[in-house]
Amino acid sequence: MRLAYKCRAYPDPEQAAMLARTFGCVRVVWNRTLTERHRAWHVDGRGTTYRETDAALTAWKKTEDLAFLNEVSSVPLQQSLRHQHAAFANFFAGRAKYPRLKRRSSRQSAHYTRSAFRMHDGELRLAKTTAPLRFVWSFDGVALAELAPTTVIVSRDPDGRWFVTFAVEADDPEPEPETGRAIGIDLGVKEFAVMSDGARVAAPRCLERKARNLARYQRRMARCKRGSANRRKAKQKVARAHRRIRNSRSDFLHKTSTRIVRGNDLIAVEDLNVNGMVKNHRLARPISDAAWGEFRRMLEYKAERAGRILAVVDRWYPSSKTCSHCGHLLDRLDLSTRAWRCPSCRTRHDRDVNAAKNILAAGRVAAGQPPGDACGADVRRQGSSLPQSAMKQEPSRAQA
Repeated sequence: MRLAYKCRAYPDPEQAAMLARTFGCVRVVWNRTLTERHRAWHVDGRGTTYRETDAALTAWKKTEDLAFLNEVSSVPLQQSLRHQHAAFANFFAGRAKYPRLKRRSSRQSAHYTRSAFRMHDGELRLAKTTAPLRFVWSFDGVALAELAPTTVIVSRDPDGRWFVTFAVEADDPEPEPETGRAIGIDLGVKEFAVMSDGARVAAPRCLERKARNLARYQRRMARCKRGSANRRKAKQKVARAHRRIRNSRSDFLHKTSTRIVRGNDLIAVEDLNVNGMVKNHRLARPISDAAWGEFRRMLEYKAERAGRILAVVDRWYPSSKTCSHCGHLLDRLDLSTRAWRCPSCRTRHDRDVNAAKNILAAGRVAAGQPPGDACGADVRRQGSSLPQSAMKQEPSRAQA
């Protein structure tokens, strides 16, 4: 298993200057390579291999205009070529968007492999630097002196903070003890998550709570002259406001996902089409603020590390319109209807709790387990057709 430990770094002025120069060279190599690759594809109609980009980098270093590339370590430059090659492979495979040009104002990073750094007795020395890089180690359960990283990533956020990340190869952890519990999760906007056992997790609304201060900082930056020192200071304040929002959201997602994974053996979630849902201009901001995709990603890797089962239910499964007691399928259920009574068994349902129960039943079936109390028969994890209810009956409207 590959793990990463991210720490705050405090480079001295000499190291900061060298790292800033390295960031600039990495940015130049990435942008020039991307431009040449784009031209070769759209003008010449041919692809570009990694060998060609590597040869082009060697030729650039011999020119007078790009001779400054020799002043920094060659490893981060080579790594930027590998990352761009992998980015295009992901793009052609449909897993990512088209790679974009790097900007000076965005987050900067440089990747060092084992040939470009030395780690001894907890001290990190990077290529082209003399003194060790000072950083703060905050992981009590891991001995820094015994750390053997394979890759070191030095980064700088737009607000000016420095970080160093150690990537290490570790053994798979022991699975967590079984709890005998399973949970179904229905994600929402008003309430972040509603569980099948009736528990509710309130939405943090990180962006909404700090939107006022963020807007004030953005107005101040807009009034400053471009390229001035005041605009640079105002831009850092905007970046710090975004950092607080990002950290608050990440803290909430980590705590919630960890609590769910530790307390349940089976976790069932719905495969939401977040990219399609954010096209609704009225709900785009709260959906993006909720970060459903990041929450699911955390559940996936934490469940894998803890030995839990994460079942993803088909997005077309009508969890809200299906009665979790008898399996009756409604013809229509408006979004404004938060509670309804089943026309068949007369059971009154809370919309979100009923959906979470059906998601749990569908997750059990997807994981090869009996559905339990709720109706989750004939549910497939993927597919375009709607799963049918376990009981054959005519659909009807709900009574709010």
